[in-house]
Amino acid sequence: MKRAHFLKSLGGLSLFPWLPLEAKGQTPPPPSNCVLIPSETAGPFPLDLTENTFFFRQDIREDSVGVQLRQKIRIIGTNDCQPMANVRVNIWHCDADGKYSGYGAAEGMTFCRGYQITDENGECEFITIVPGWYPGRVTHVHFQVHVSTQYSVISQWSWPHDDVVNATNAYPDLYPQGPDPMSVDQDGIFADGYDLQMANLVWNEDAQEYQSEFEVTVEGGAVAGIGYEEMRTAEVMEIGEVYPNPSAGPVSLQVALKQAGQLEWEVWNAAGRRVASQALGSFGPVEQTISLDPAAWGCAAGAYVWQVRATTSSGQHVLWRHVTFR
Repeated sequence: MKRAHFLKSLGGLSLFPWLPLEAKGQTPPPPSNCVLIPSETAGPFPLDLTENTFFFRQDIREDSVGVQLRQKIRIIGTNDCQPMANVRVNIWHCDADGKYSGYGAAEGMTFCRGYQITDENGECEFITIVPGWYPGRVTHVHFQVHVSTQYSVISQWSWPHDDVVNATNAYPDLYPQGPDPMSVDQDGIFADGYDLQMANLVWNEDAQEYQSEFEVTVEGGAVAGIGYEEMRTAEVMEIGEVYPNPSAGPVSLQVALKQAGQLEWEVWNAAGRRVASQALGSFGPVEQTISLDPAAWGCAAGAYVWQVRATTSSGQHVLWRHVTFR
């Protein structure tokens, strides 16, 4: 399978119901504020991240110079105020000099852009740098949450001004423009309020990096915003949840193929590399359980996307689930 097909397939969601964490024997995360985040402009310089094979990755720095930032994002749905697993989160921001990849002198470049899929706690994590700034804007990050092919939310976040200033002042050689001269109160984009658009920013001495957490509440819940692609896929195939998840050993996944066709699966790691695959064969309508032993495929501890593809007379249909190996 070409990687491009994997990337483009990530617009759809399964109609298979998502079990609450309590039903899986897991402890649910702490309650969120469950208040819908304000939408913001996608600009400047958005790109369709599905068009480039480098964007499905956890580390989005490439050769960008700046102090390392480990950014965790948690997605909550307004329908039930619970984490939204298996949704796609795109982020993009400028480099330490206030420049975006893909435009001007950086046309064709891809630094500081990428996406991940949320885990069972609605969380995903990126490794990047603390961004710089450019005139008229406070230091910020753009993001887009794809709930389905029909609905996504676009917004931005920032950090407490003093924390960003301290970060850049601590590394003057990495930030030649100096600290951000603006505060979030002076930024017109956040003029309608920013209480729900502020992440924390904390230095971790042991890891020698800044760490940040940001929680986002978007419209939706277990299943929301179903589009045409999801409806077509549901006529062909449904999948359940990975069990157990997280796991230190083998996991399984229920697959229901509703039309005659071929089934195969692939596993991709957080860096966007395919680490395992298997062609299951041709079947008539069938329900079966597929299994994955991380030790057999050399899967180290970490986050993965387990993708199932059905090829039938109506074309190719892809669904996936996030799985964490410990």
